[in-house]
Amino acid sequence: MSTLVIVESPTKAKTIRNYLPPGYRVEASMGHVRDLPQSASDIPASVKGEEWAKLGVNVDADFEPLYIVPQDKKKVVKALKEALKQADELILATDEDREGESISWHLLQLLQPKVPTKRMVFHEITEEAIREALQNCRDVDEQLVHAQETRRILDRLVGYTLSPLLWKKIAWGLSAGRVQSVAVRLLVNRERQRRAFRKGSYWDLKATLEKDGSSFESKLVTLGGRRIATGADFDESTGQIIAGRDVLLLGEAEAQALHDRLQSATWTVTGLEERSSTRKPSPPFTTSTLQQEANRKLRLSARDTMRLAQSLYEQGYITYMRTDSVNLSQQAIAAARSCVQQMYGSEYLSPEPRRYSTKSKGAQEAHEAIRPAGSTFRTPQETGLSGREFQLYDLIWKRTVATQMAEVRQTNITVQIQAEDAGFRATGKRIDFPGFFRAYVEGSDDPDAAIENQEVILPVLREGDHPNCQELEAIAHETQPPARYTEASLVKTLESEGIGRPSTYASIIGTIIDRGYAQMVNNSLVPTFTAFAVTSLLEKHFPDLVDTSFTARMERTLDDISTGEADWLPYLQQFYLGETGLDGQVKQRESQIDPAEARSVDLEGLDAKVRIGRYGAYIETETEEGPVKATIPQDFTPSDLDAERVEVLLRQKTEGPDKLGFHPETGEPIYVLIGAYGPYVQLGDVTDENPKPKRASLPKGVQPQDVTLEQAVNLLALPRLLGMHPETGCKIQANLGRFGPYIVHDQGKNGKDYRSIKGDDDVLTITLERALELLAEPKAGRGRGRAAAPIRELGPHPEDGEPVNLYNGPYGVYIKHGKLNASLPEGEKAESISMEAALKALAEKAATKKTSRRSSKTGDAGTKTSGTKTATKTTKTTRAKAGTAKSSTAKSSTAKSSTTKAAAAKKTTKSAKSTAEAEAEATPAEPAPAKKTAAKSTPAKSTTQKAASTTRSTKSTKAS
Repeated sequence: MSTLVIVESPTKAKTIRNYLPPGYRVEASMGHVRDLPQSASDIPASVKGEEWAKLGVNVDADFEPLYIVPQDKKKVVKALKEALKQADELILATDEDREGESISWHLLQLLQPKVPTKRMVFHEITEEAIREALQNCRDVDEQLVHAQETRRILDRLVGYTLSPLLWKKIAWGLSAGRVQSVAVRLLVNRERQRRAFRKGSYWDLKATLEKDGSSFESKLVTLGGRRIATGADFDESTGQIIAGRDVLLLGEAEAQALHDRLQSATWTVTGLEERSSTRKPSPPFTTSTLQQEANRKLRLSARDTMRLAQSLYEQGYITYMRTDSVNLSQQAIAAARSCVQQMYGSEYLSPEPRRYSTKSKGAQEAHEAIRPAGSTFRTPQETGLSGREFQLYDLIWKRTVATQMAEVRQTNITVQIQAEDAGFRATGKRIDFPGFFRAYVEGSDDPDAAIENQEVILPVLREGDHPNCQELEAIAHETQPPARYTEASLVKTLESEGIGRPSTYASIIGTIIDRGYAQMVNNSLVPTFTAFAVTSLLEKHFPDLVDTSFTARMERTLDDISTGEADWLPYLQQFYLGETGLDGQVKQRESQIDPAEARSVDLEGLDAKVRIGRYGAYIETETEEGPVKATIPQDFTPSDLDAERVEVLLRQKTEGPDKLGFHPETGEPIYVLIGAYGPYVQLGDVTDENPKPKRASLPKGVQPQDVTLEQAVNLLALPRLLGMHPETGCKIQANLGRFGPYIVHDQGKNGKDYRSIKGDDDVLTITLERALELLAEPKAGRGRGRAAAPIRELGPHPEDGEPVNLYNGPYGVYIKHGKLNASLPEGEKAESISMEAALKALAEKAATKKTSRRSSKTGDAGTKTSGTKTATKTTKTTRAKAGTAKSSTAKSSTAKSSTTKAAAAKKTTKSAKSTAEAEAEATPAEPAPAKKTAAKSTPAKSTTQKAASTTRSTKSTKAS
């Protein structure tokens, strides 16, 4: 008896195959095999004339979705059908969340199996978990499917109904979405708060005191019995003290006078309080808390975090990464406690097993938190992982182990000190027992360093003591505007408000950035002027759709559908077709929305208008000579655009650029300008003879008004020749590039060696000696650090003596010999593969590359006849692929996991899955700008497709 098992990805298939009995064949669906049409070319000819076909949902026929097999999935579906013909049983082993349930349901609808079919679910890929799952198979959960399909349809209705309105009224290619638009509004509201913010200033004093040879700090808190004002006492909208606050605001003169008066004062300890407290470890990771902590600690985006976590799960290192639950199984608790016992000792073990419960009603994605997989936890060092995968696993391992560690015991110390009528306060903290801090401190990378930073040690003090004042400073403070959202804080807010599902946050944030609604600046999400315009339109005409409470109620209804407490069809009818339904609202409001008004962004305090144009945001103002328009540079944010900046941009447009002076050698004028990509200097005027005069961007942090003529001359002289390398004789230059200043060692045919210029080094003054020092340092790859160490060394190659090693890569373990990489053969393991097997895999890969090169050359020859670049590219690609395909065909059908193929497969799986995840508000692909953007999140589709083969779900199936 043979059994076909279908999972989503090749990596998952490769891992699960190791734990299944003989007779089981595992194939990958590569994500979703069906979806709603993404473009007009996807719509089948039979319904192309129907108005509802553009929407992909027949709203007049019980919201029946139009499901098609995307062009790039037809081969996958064909292969799955062929595999099913040879099977006596079918097991659908897609992920255990709603998305996975939906994929299994689509596979059932498409494959129409005639053999017994089961649904297998598991939350970790280990031998024990897989064997247990095989014994406890079930049917596809129709309620979960209904909930997921309703979500998919709802997102399509919102996105495809509102997006065309935004094209007409604001700009082509924009999109709206059920969760996306609410998230954008959060960013915009925070930026509005920053714009409305008024700075407040205050002064206080800081004293450095000494007792028994030990120094400590204390701050002024009262004067004459009145509390001193701090930043929390200021009204952010006025910059003044909040009305009714009885505090004393010190200015510079008062602070300096007090400073002088207290120089000779006697300092006396008047009060001392010690308060003991304990601190419990944080719960294990859920999807959202993992995204937040990875962003804070590892600077990973939510999208990268989920990609890495997916890889760790599919390789069997962690449990399922889409979960709202903080529950740990008894097996996990035992494994964590064993780790604590072995690594830290009994004193660091919590007296009783610590359990966590999930409070959220909608926590249904999985039944356990994210943790290391298995009944025993591999330490990060034992995994053989490297790079970011290692860092993320390390984070998960530490957080999980910390849950079973003892509480931190600490003592907080407050000391009151009096100097004449001025009251000062010193605070300290003593860690009496570090407990779980030994393994994990939230928000810190180094637990040992974090424990030191947690402690603030004070000398032994008693009431009546007279510490000596070593130093007294008067310090100025300014209140700060509300911080912009980071990915971590946005995810936290969305989850706390009950908006969307944590598993979709990564793709939603990615969509916001991809669509131009926000830019990532220093780990902060900065909304664009387009985001302001779109949010203003939706707030005015469709306020419910960007209201957090309304969106949260929608989410709860979708949860109720998954449990059978609500019916999906009446809900969709009411939302879209009711008296106040979205369809009617859009038709009614469309004629009321003035495009000129919709494209305008009103910013308080600006006389000039900010408008959204075809090429971005610009300023427009009326003068006696008519309207004047000036482009707003991309690095200008809505909260930073003030009257002074507007004046500079408009003056540059009307009067021409500011002239710094004349070049000392050429006599040409040097100008300071502000362009779309920021400020720069220009040598000479734009003329017919010189249409592109030499330009140089200003270094980061240098303001246009601060540039001197000497600086400008030096910038325009870049790149600077520093000299010749003493070993190669090749030139070394310093220059300023897109990513900042750098030096480059140009070795001609041997390539160029770059190093960034950072710290105290200056691109205009750096010397040859200093450049040689930088070039001598190891080069750190972007985001990686030094080269990864092999996880296993097999020995020297018998032909050339070069080492044959095993490495961990983004898509699994691979074999490396020189510049040749080969995937680990099917059935082989890193710890047991022999040199002979490795050499065979390398030889097969080398043969594949040779075949590919020969095919490419053949393609070149063929294209010379045609004489077109396009033909050359097409022939090269087609024939190279054919060569690779021939080589691959010679292998067994399961040997599909070469590094290159796995990468492509993984990318396809991710894209396919994110289509339904990421707010399928993907813009309808009719206008050209939208197609380009949509391609980032959905698999590419052939524009020559005549009629997609469709498998539409019937009403009876949908309603069952």
